[in-house]
Parts: sequence; C-alpha cells; structure tokens
Amino acid sequence: MPDFFAVESQLNSDSGAQTMTQSLPNILVFLTDDHGQWASSANGNRELHTPVMQWMADTGVCVEKAFCLNPVCSPARASFWTGQIPSRHGLHDYLGEPNESPDHRGIAGQPTLGLYLKQAGYRTGMVGKWHAGDYWTPMPGFDTWFTSLQGTNARFQEQEFVDGTDRIKAFGHQEVFYTERAIQFLREPRGEREPFFLYVGYTNTHSPHTSEPAPLRHHYRNCAFQDIPREEHVPAHGHARVAIFDPDEPARRAHLADYYAAVENIDQQMLHIITELENRGELENTLIVYTSDHGHMNGHHGLHTKANATLPANFLEESIRVPLLLRGPGIPAAQTTVRADHCDLFATLLDAAGCPVREHLDRQRSPGESLLPALRNPASTRRALQFSESGPNRMVRSDTDKLILRYPHPSGLPVHHEYYDLAADPRETVNRYEEAQFKERIRFLRLELETFFGRYAESSADGLGEGLKRKHNAQSLWNILPGETDHRQGD
Repeated sequence: MPDFFAVESQLNSDSGAQTMTQSLPNILVFLTDDHGQWASSANGNRELHTPVMQWMADTGVCVEKAFCLNPVCSPARASFWTGQIPSRHGLHDYLGEPNESPDHRGIAGQPTLGLYLKQAGYRTGMVGKWHAGDYWTPMPGFDTWFTSLQGTNARFQEQEFVDGTDRIKAFGHQEVFYTERAIQFLREPRGEREPFFLYVGYTNTHSPHTSEPAPLRHHYRNCAFQDIPREEHVPAHGHARVAIFDPDEPARRAHLADYYAAVENIDQQMLHIITELENRGELENTLIVYTSDHGHMNGHHGLHTKANATLPANFLEESIRVPLLLRGPGIPAAQTTVRADHCDLFATLLDAAGCPVREHLDRQRSPGESLLPALRNPASTRRALQFSESGPNRMVRSDTDKLILRYPHPSGLPVHHEYYDLAADPRETVNRYEEAQFKERIRFLRLELETFFGRYAESSADGLGEGLKRKHNAQSLWNILPGETDHRQGD
C-alpha cells in the first residue's frame, strides 16, 4: 500500500507540479450510487426523462462498455479515487458505520485523485457521498469537504452534514443541499490560473428510494417499465438473497416509479450545477463526467440490487455495467465501444489535468489507461478483457464470454465456477463451465485472470486472503450462508 506522506513530499518537490494551468480544463465529476447503465435515455431507456445525460451523450461520448472493478459501493468508489483494484487498495465490501467497522479506515493514508489534482494546481471540492472511509474526516488534497453522515442514501428528514471540520443540521432533501454546496464551491474565489476539480456524489438511486419529490414519483406511477425484463432467477448464479416480487404488484410498481424518479431527480440536480457553469462562462472549458459506482438490478434476472443480491456475489451485466458519459474540451461527439472502468477514469482525469500519468499510475500500481487517446483516435488499441472482483470471487470478461472463478469462502459456501457464452446466451442463463468444447477458452481466460491479479494485487489487501480479515461492516457477504439471518444495512 503506498505511503501517503512519501507521495505528498515527492509531489511537492516535483518541478512540474505547479505548471501553467490557465489552459487546463476544469473537471466536474458526478458519481452516483446504484445507477444501472440501462436506466437513462442516453443508454436507450425509452421512458426515463434524463435530458442532461442525453445532452452529454449527444455532445460528448457515451461509453457503452463501462464497468466497475467491484459491484459494491465502497470498493468501487475506492478504485475511482486511487486507480487501484480492490485487492490493492484493500476495500472489498461496503463500510459500515463506526460501530460496525472499527478496524477498517478505508483508504485513509492513501494518495487519491483529489491529492494529485490539488498538487497539479487545481482547486478541489468533494461534495456528496464519500463511503471510502470516515465521512467526518476530510481527506488531504481537498479544499472543500461536504458530506452527510446519513451517507447511504438520500433522505428527506433532518440530517447532519459535515462541512470541513464543522457539523451542521438541516431538514430537507439531501440532494438539494449537495447541489447548493456545489454551486457555492463554484462561486468561491479562485486564482486567475486556478482550474477546479469538483466531485458531486448523489445517492438518490440507492435503496430504498422513498425520498424523491412527489411530482416525480407521481409522473412515473403509470409507466409500463418496458425496458425492465420479466425474468426468473437462474440458480447458476447462486442463492437469491434479494429476489424480486411480482412485477405487477402495486408495491413493486411504486418502487420502480421511485427508482425512475430518483434518476430524473439526479438529472435535474445536475442541470442546476451545469447552468451555473454556463452562467459563469466556464461550461466549454469544463470536462464533465457522469458515472456510477456500480450497476443495479430492478427485476433483471429476477433479482434486486447488485452483487449482493446473491450468495455468492454475482457478476451479472446489470451489476457490473455503469453509465459513463464524458463531455468537454477535446472530447469528440461520438458513441464508442471502447472498454473502460473506474481505474481508466482515474487515469483519464489525470491525463486531462496535464499530470504525469505514467508516473502516477506506476506509483499507484494501477492498471488504468487514459481514455483520451482512444476517444481522439478510434484506431487506438486497448485491452480486450475486463476484470472485476468481489471478495473471494473474480471475473474476466471479453466481448463474447465471461469466466467467474470462486475461491474458498470464509463462510464455507460451496465453490462453483461459472462460464457464460455471451454471444449465444447474453442473459447468462446456462453455466457452461463443465462443457468440453469450452475447455481451452476457459484455460486461456483463467491464465489471463491470474496474470492480471498477480500483477496488480497486493498481498496485504488481497481478496483471496488478508484483505478479507479486516472487518468492513456488521456481517460481510462472504461470511453469510443461505438461510442465515443477515444484518446488512448499507448494501
């Protein structure tokens, strides 16, 4: 694990750290929670009203093959901030409240994107959900730190916010406070040559989706929800912890309406911030990114939520695919089939900010690759495989197939490997791991997976061993057996 103080000292001494910044773009990142890639008009949803996301896709880039490194909140977010896989940064499950996870400090002490951009001359702001360590302890590298101690999902109630080292209480919709604080950050004085990096983390799309504005909930009550397939859970993916109930049941339809309302609410909040940029004359010099920590299932495969909808964790497409939209200077208007994940986004933002990308990636032992060369030159080549992990479970995916290797679980859950022929079976209904015709292909993918993790994992943080020994929450997924009482609250 990198030593934070050594990195900070080296960054402060880099002759190129304080370069001429007037030509660098501002950077605005929206990273939301539990937003499945399928749930916006930019990715083809026919009923959701998301004009800002659509505008970003139409005037920028919509990355269709965008994935998370772990389909659970805290590890996915840590990969965005550090550029590292979970088996290096050490987070493998969501972090509970202090009384649930006394021995895990998240990524405290590790250099982050915020630190690197601060050292590159940016004014930096973190507004919204953090969930990669203590909410109430600002990480080094941020000029503004504003979050809610009710960090799991948006609430309409009195709640406590952390603004730097101050704590304040307020009543209302959580996302409105985040938007107001983000706009306040944009209005604060900056140096003439000082660009900004602003991160905004809305949580509305996280369960239970009960706090959205009444007009939006009303709007979606009569939807057909035609883009959500009606499917049964396939046992090949493990025991269903969170199976979906009758899609025609009124409570189920109300829940879907709330989820759709949450997506549109986020889109509307983004509009306020982007309008502020336009009013300030800074829109065209701002790289805007929209993404989510991981995907979400709302009946897809007969399941609800993400990796933790099953025992063991699943890597279904709706769990691992995330929306990824980029719009700004130097970004061509195009739909792209380039493959990307949060480590790549880490590298991309460093690249856009004029940072020494290769140096930082090597320091972080990051597998990330900047997207900018591929976006500007479609002939550029990138890796052909995507990797992901969840505790003692690992996945490698190509455009045509997916291999999931499951290693011994601390709970004693039986191990069963999975292989899906995505070309013939895109809904992953038949596990073909034992079929002889795929033997060589499985051998190849296994070798690629083992090579990847052998290169980028760190023994003290590895999800196949030491990384699971630190308590993340009251009951991590790999310690649960089917039929046991489950106390997970922060999935």
